[in-house]
Amino acid sequence: MEHFYVITNPTKDAGHQTACSIRDYLVSHGKTCVIDIGTVRPDQEGYTYREQVSGDVDCIIVLGGDGTLLQAAIDLADRDIPFLGINLGTLGFLAEVNRTDVNDALGKLIGNEYTIEKRMMLLGKSYKNRELADKARALNDIVITRKGSLQIINYNVYVNGQFLHRYHADGMIVSTPTGSTGYSLSAGGPIVEPKANLILLSPICSHSMQSRSMVLSPEDIVTVEIESSNSGEVQEVEAIFDGCHKVALRTGDRIEIQKSNKTTGIVKLSQVSFLEVLHRKMGD
Repeated sequence: MEHFYVITNPTKDAGHQTACSIRDYLVSHGKTCVIDIGTVRPDQEGYTYREQVSGDVDCIIVLGGDGTLLQAAIDLADRDIPFLGINLGTLGFLAEVNRTDVNDALGKLIGNEYTIEKRMMLLGKSYKNRELADKARALNDIVITRKGSLQIINYNVYVNGQFLHRYHADGMIVSTPTGSTGYSLSAGGPIVEPKANLILLSPICSHSMQSRSMVLSPEDIVTVEIESSNSGEVQEVEAIFDGCHKVALRTGDRIEIQKSNKTTGIVKLSQVSFLEVLHRKMGD
């Protein structure tokens, strides 16, 4: 790797000190490095200056935590550039490098001592009045949840066009294996090895006996249709992609979710397995 791009979370990297230290290290070893300080732009979601990420960038180094890396993955979902996450907070599943191990990690990176894991992503298409209204990708999950007042939402769920179940719940989570340790886990979903290819479907606080998560094939298409309330009133919800991109939906609208043809490359430097990281997290 020769050309690097650094995205830093300014709330966790005060004065961009860690980002500048990384740039200085890489430049001193004959590499090129550009820093994106994460300034919010009013004309776009996220905070990555997409136009600054040139076509010759070999790796994007993300400073912050799993949330920062997820945002970067959405911002640059159309680019086939791997990410290395450096955690400036608590132990993460995506951002595996600790602040104290940065120089060692950079040495492995420029010494080609790494592997790249290809992580499955989701593609969600929202339809209003049967017309496509929005589409976006997610690395972790797409959450369809109530908007506004506390109320139970009725969801009709279909798999490959076949009716599955009418859920009465606070929301629905459609997750990738990478996202299985996120919100899906909190909703009672299973933990899945992140390199797997499958789709998880989990209701949030289901108000029925049908509250189990389902594991689906990566070829399946999940459709969530917003029903009217039990009293016939219009219901309003939001579809939230990795906690970043939001789409407003209401009764009669639907969202179709399937495996994306894009993947996210995650740079792995250590021999620490997913199970070891999971063991540490479970011990917290």
